[in-house]
Amino acid sequence: MKKLGIVGLLLMGAATVHAAGQLASTSVQYREVAQTYSADGLVEATRQSTVSAQIGGRVKEINFDVGDRVNKGQIILRIDEREAVQALAGSRAQVSQAQASMQNARAAYERARQLFAQKFISQAALDKAQADYKVALAQAAASEAGAGQASLAHGYTAVIAPYSGLVAARLVEVGEMVVPGKPLMTGFDPAEMRVVVSVPQDKLVNIGAHMLSYPNPSPGKKGVAAPSGVGLVGGPEAMVEVPSLKRWIKPASATVQPVADARTHSTQVRVYLPKNEDGVYPGMFVRVHFVVGKANKLVIPASAVLRRSEVVAVYVVDEKDVVKLRQVRLGEATPDGAVEVLAGLNPGEQVALEPIKAGMVRQAK
Repeated sequence: MKKLGIVGLLLMGAATVHAAGQLASTSVQYREVAQTYSADGLVEATRQSTVSAQIGGRVKEINFDVGDRVNKGQIILRIDEREAVQALAGSRAQVSQAQASMQNARAAYERARQLFAQKFISQAALDKAQADYKVALAQAAASEAGAGQASLAHGYTAVIAPYSGLVAARLVEVGEMVVPGKPLMTGFDPAEMRVVVSVPQDKLVNIGAHMLSYPNPSPGKKGVAAPSGVGLVGGPEAMVEVPSLKRWIKPASATVQPVADARTHSTQVRVYLPKNEDGVYPGMFVRVHFVVGKANKLVIPASAVLRRSEVVAVYVVDEKDVVKLRQVRLGEATPDGAVEVLAGLNPGEQVALEPIKAGMVRQAK
């Protein structure tokens, strides 16, 4: 006996194997499936950012390009540091000068205190020495702060990856002059993806997002409590269909944003995919199917459907093992590999699980 597809066995129950050519078939039957509301959306990275220059200068080295994997802390690119090095050296020299002036002013103040105690100088002379010392202290502190700022600016010549991810776009070339704020590279973390869709306001309750009033703890005027707020709660149950990969993905979670678009009267829903989902990247078109209820539908395995141009059909196997091609009209597909039959089949009929093999058996007869 030929091994049957696992999906067909799980969906439709035990399949029948006919003697003619060992042709496997399954019974058409009603089954409880989820009723869904579908919305088109796009995949985006949960963490995506554009790294910009924090100092001006000429780009002298680029270590990564589009598609490269970057680990957190690695140097993405370098900006010519010669100007920053000179600025840092000048700041450090100013610190040395300010410290020398501060030490001289402190020594002068100490001498003035001794002379004042011996009645050799006036109070005014002592006050001037003290003021000079405080000015020297402030200048030394300002010089040290300037040196710290110069050291920080020197560190900005090496652009560091803020997190691990992939390079999505490179916006500069070697030798190009950049200024503070100039975008350098765009990257994203492929481990965490989400789908963003817009759902009409009248569909929010249907997909499982409920409105919740919560008290405002802040008092209003004259001690009167302020009006209660309104928020969106509840995680919609959904499945994500990726048409380009012919795959369904069960999301990890879904959240409804507590704000509506005034132009389209729709609310954004974020559906978070499992971590490290293979083959999914930002910008992909997907379709989110939100579960709105359950219903009994006549279903067959999607693998049993034969599609040729505009013809959609299945091979029906009767009691005498005669194989016949029959055109059908189908409805929505389900996440578990089945498809709804709207017309063309009756409950209890047998359809071939392998339409290509069934066609060969039919031609042989």
